[in-house]
Amino acid sequence: MRNARRQVRHERSARRERSTASALPVVAVTGAASGLGQAVAERLAASGRVDRVVAIDDHRGDIAGVTWRLADVRDPTLASRVAGVDVIVHTDMDMSAASDPRSRRAANIRGAQTVLTAAAAERVGRVVLVTSAMVYGARQDNPVPLPEDAPLLADTDGSLAGDLLEVEELARRSRRVNQATAVSVARPAVLVGQGVDTLLTRHFEAPRLLRLRGCEPCWQFCHVSDLTSALELAATGVISGDFAVGCDGWLSAAEVAQISGMKSLDLPARLTFGAAERLHRLGATPLPAAELRYAVYPWVAECSALREAGWRPSYANAAALAELMETVEGHRAVAGRRITRKETAIAAAGTAAGTAAVIGTAAYLRSRSRRT
Repeated sequence: MRNARRQVRHERSARRERSTASALPVVAVTGAASGLGQAVAERLAASGRVDRVVAIDDHRGDIAGVTWRLADVRDPTLASRVAGVDVIVHTDMDMSAASDPRSRRAANIRGAQTVLTAAAAERVGRVVLVTSAMVYGARQDNPVPLPEDAPLLADTDGSLAGDLLEVEELARRSRRVNQATAVSVARPAVLVGQGVDTLLTRHFEAPRLLRLRGCEPCWQFCHVSDLTSALELAATGVISGDFAVGCDGWLSAAEVAQISGMKSLDLPARLTFGAAERLHRLGATPLPAAELRYAVYPWVAECSALREAGWRPSYANAAALAELMETVEGHRAVAGRRITRKETAIAAAGTAAGTAAVIGTAAYLRSRSRRT
């Protein structure tokens, strides 16, 4: 224990010496072995704005030029793994469509809590969290685009947006309690890129694009490469506070249909949300009614803070959607649930009957019940 304390003191002393000799920060990236964390760690390792990258995950990845420290971000001993670090970029968040909602929420909230606590214990100067523009909420009367400082009106339920809203609340509490650590939150639009699998990307694996009568959906995307460039600016202090990340503008329903090559299905809101909620309560689909709103109501964000800092996205919405369609090719999903080729035919029959994709899942369940 005495040796461990000496090591922590030594690394703190090294950090003080470095702060006087160089303005370049040492940045730790959680979840660095895969996905977004890997992309961020690789970008920062190649950046001339960073002194050194500390890659944190429960297993070692294959990124060159970084210092690996193995740790579970939900373990209270994480503080010892961020010793000597100036900035933490926390990307180890579970946003997968395949995750159990209760386990996902516990992991996401516990991870954010532990990272913020470790940052306070080790006097880390900055923490950057990643949530989503979903926290603004998807509503029929949302202005397009939403101001970046708009209130966060997502539902505080068991959906992914509810998880992220709780993480945002943790960030606010941390700013009040630990003013020595600056906390920034990045809120990307619909994230697309290799390996991204969310309930929103699975909407484009469905037999039809869902539309509600009397409502015009607007789609804004964010490519992973653009999110990593935005996180680099946050990690190096070019931008601070909470900010949205996304492509310029948005796509209308007609533009989305044209680019994706998918036909749309227009349905009344009451039928759609009622069916989705009943099937979710029965455990038939992973898609709660609250999450379905993000596929039919607008939630486009301004992204003004990044643009004022000189940042520009490298992807347009049309290009991001085209890449999304390539990544989902060969997959089929109904109400967020991946299905087989045989099940696709059953789901399609349900949609043709005018009952929405969620009813297709009900048809599949009835069919399976008869067989058993």
